[in-house]
Amino acid sequence: MSALTGAILLAFVVLTVKHTIADYFLQTSYQVRNKGSYGHPGGLIHAGIHALLTLPVFFFLPPSSITLAVAIIAGEFVVHYHLDWSKEQLTKRYELTQENPMFWNLFGLDQLCHLLTYVAIIAILVS
Repeated sequence: MSALTGAILLAFVVLTVKHTIADYFLQTSYQVRNKGSYGHPGGLIHAGIHALLTLPVFFFLPPSSITLAVAIIAGEFVVHYHLDWSKEQLTKRYELTQENPMFWNLFGLDQLCHLLTYVAIIAILVS
């Protein structure tokens, strides 16, 4: 395996672990309750945690400039925030609960979009 391939795989693992930590271990009920209110500090804090926890990936795939690093962190913040806000809007609009299969479809789609964001981050870093 080449060094670049190893770095890419390690970066994806780091971002996936980061996602698990931020979404399941560090996310508070305050954040969960308020992610659907646009601009509420709860959702902003949650997205900020995700953005900050993205920084360690730069140890494995260093950005070509500080500007690129800032853009990636800002992009992660904006994309994560809006994915979560959108999921909450759809959950409320269609009155989805955990008993509804569509809730789980939406939950899975949300998680897929987050993982694809990490693929995009890695693609930007290696290009």
